[in-house]
Amino acid sequence: MKRTIKKVAVVGSGIMGSGIACHFANIGVEVLLLDIAPKDLTESETKKGLTLESKSVRNRIVNEHLQNALKSKPSPIYHQKFASRISTGNTTDDMAKLSDADWIIEVVVERLDIKKLVFEQIEKYRKPGTLVTSNTSGIPIQFMSEGRSEDFQQHFCGTHFFNPPRYLKLFEIIPGPKTSPEVLSFLNEYGEKFLGKTSVVAKDTPAFIGNRIGIYGIQSLFHLVKEMGLTVEEVDKLTGPVIGRPKSATFRTVDVVGLDTLVHVANGLYEGVPNDEAHGLFKLPEFVSTMIENKWLGSKTGQGFYKKVDKDILTLDLDTLEYRPNKKASFATLELTKTIEKPIDRFKVLITGKDKAGEFYRKNFAGMFAYVSNRIPEITENPYKIDDAMKAGFGWENGPFEIWDAIGIEKGIELIKAENLTYASWVDDMLASGNKSFYAVKDGATYAYDISSKTQQKIPGQEAFIILNNIRENKKVWSNPGATIQDLGDGILNLEFHSKMNTIGGEVIQGITKAIDLAEKDFQGIVIGNQGANFSVGANIGMIFMMAVEQEYDELNFAIKQFQDTMMRLRYSSIPVVAAPHGMTLGGGCELSMHSDKVVAAAETYIGLVEFGVGVIPGGGGSKEMALRASDQFHKNDVELNVLQEYFLAVAMAKVSTSAYEAYDTGILQKGKDVIVVNRDRQIAEAKKHALLLAEAGYTQPIRRKDVKVLGKQALGMFMVGTDSMEAGHYISEHDKKIANKLAYVMAGGDLSEAAFVSEQYLLDLEREAFLSLCTERKTLERIQFMLTKGKPLRN
Repeated sequence: MKRTIKKVAVVGSGIMGSGIACHFANIGVEVLLLDIAPKDLTESETKKGLTLESKSVRNRIVNEHLQNALKSKPSPIYHQKFASRISTGNTTDDMAKLSDADWIIEVVVERLDIKKLVFEQIEKYRKPGTLVTSNTSGIPIQFMSEGRSEDFQQHFCGTHFFNPPRYLKLFEIIPGPKTSPEVLSFLNEYGEKFLGKTSVVAKDTPAFIGNRIGIYGIQSLFHLVKEMGLTVEEVDKLTGPVIGRPKSATFRTVDVVGLDTLVHVANGLYEGVPNDEAHGLFKLPEFVSTMIENKWLGSKTGQGFYKKVDKDILTLDLDTLEYRPNKKASFATLELTKTIEKPIDRFKVLITGKDKAGEFYRKNFAGMFAYVSNRIPEITENPYKIDDAMKAGFGWENGPFEIWDAIGIEKGIELIKAENLTYASWVDDMLASGNKSFYAVKDGATYAYDISSKTQQKIPGQEAFIILNNIRENKKVWSNPGATIQDLGDGILNLEFHSKMNTIGGEVIQGITKAIDLAEKDFQGIVIGNQGANFSVGANIGMIFMMAVEQEYDELNFAIKQFQDTMMRLRYSSIPVVAAPHGMTLGGGCELSMHSDKVVAAAETYIGLVEFGVGVIPGGGGSKEMALRASDQFHKNDVELNVLQEYFLAVAMAKVSTSAYEAYDTGILQKGKDVIVVNRDRQIAEAKKHALLLAEAGYTQPIRRKDVKVLGKQALGMFMVGTDSMEAGHYISEHDKKIANKLAYVMAGGDLSEAAFVSEQYLLDLEREAFLSLCTERKTLERIQFMLTKGKPLRN
């Protein structure tokens, strides 16, 4: 039976309920969001003469919750206009509307008695076959559907979204005693394909998979900190980006999530898993109990492990429980890994450290390896599901079993034994059966050890993905230190960057040119995509700074022209080029995307021309391209100056979209041409499909354009009056005005006496000249240097 989700009802509009509602709206689904009607009037409602029967009063709770969510940062919604897909109501008047929902999600308070009352109400109105799920983080699913009809129980299960639902990819699906296999299969695929999630089917055990392992990790760390006498800063240094975890590491993360939230789950586990071998670790250490008593819960109460006082960040001393100035943490062991780029390659080195850091890693990994091995088959039959849950729910780059593989199975066992811990016997069975690792890659697919068959089995669901890590070596066609070209099959090449932060310098430019040469000769098309943290943060500004400081203007002119020529080669090659941006796609990364034939962007793409922040204008064809795109819109609008001004402001204000959908507004993505995918894991495969479609539709090399309409002095005058008044009002500095006027000169096509049609090359020459002249300015060099040293823009 084919199941389609056209309308979702979310019952409960708190932080999670509103977040879930917004994410369904993100993907184009109609949403009904319900919450209780208030029992009392507010003072302002009384003054307005409203009663408890007034509609605005009855829907006050749900509307306030939704509005608070929409105003929060980071935003739960891809574009504010998507909020119109959500309608609101209350659980007294509007439950009958559940009859036309295809999926009803309960997100009320974590109390079984209240949840059961809600399900009783839902059953009165849902039509047979409608999915009903509970977004619980710990209440056993088996108890929730007791007393409900057979049809209800067959279509009921847990669906645990992680907070915030837009950004965290983990989607745990927990079957009840009678959940039909068809429902589980549908939700698993829907989570991956439509919601952009990593779907993990979990067993109905306390805290499921993600929180069971995640809370163990944090709680064991709390105890280890005291045992080893480590400071808050030291732990955050050791458990952050160096091991592929978020920048917020451990204690900053707890402050953001809220200590009370963590304690709630930890207490639930302490009561719920009395036979767990690590049961004692779920008991709160004394310093955590004191913090709870003092209401030092983190960001929500203004202080937790960290506290902001004026501009200073103070840290909690775990011995005295007093706040003190921040202390910089450093360890000799971490210095050893500075030249190792990938976290997965650092673990072998980290556990050999002779200092406190080495000891910490040995103890920490020993505990984690033992614990996860013992949770199989209790919480899941498959080791890879634990890894998936930790990566998608907690932002770990590598899961526990992947880390164990990187260290070596035998070495991991040695660490466990050194701490007098025990691991599960299936690990010995695995080694005895000849499998020396939890994972293997064969024919571009990932296989994982299966404890029941004692063999490596292909992980299901990979058909829709292309994982570059799995094909990088055996499908490599060409590489240099900054870029690699792989054969994706079916005549499509992929060009992957791997410079620092995927910046675009000489090696990447060489890679682009080589990919086009190869494809024009022997292939059908190119995808430019990678699976790093960000697509590209733009041109290598360090190189530009060095040339400008040394006054090597001829070399700088050559480098800029080479970048421009490469972008034009992309645009005017005889094969289709599809860019697959994701994450930060700034400056040159944005220009590259704009010059491709098509963009297949991840929904979480933060794209924009940000060159103003370092005192220059876009110089790799971005300024030209915005003038060209404005020109293409002129026929749709009588007031050409207004159109040009919109494109000018997108560059002059260095606008960066907070999602790919917002990039349609700035003109960087184009409606009807560029597409957006919600699941980043599918992005390269999707981009390949579009490259093939373009090739098979009979792709023809475009003709270079000489029909770009520029408005000359009329536009230039308007822009200069605007920048004058902005400077006079102290909205921009004198140097900001100089940069804006240079951009205005390019986008107006110079000081032509009247509107005219010009070529792209004419605009590129103006753009390069303006870029070079700004590189001779002391204030521009100050901005570039500040960005290189501080990582943020300078206003001078």
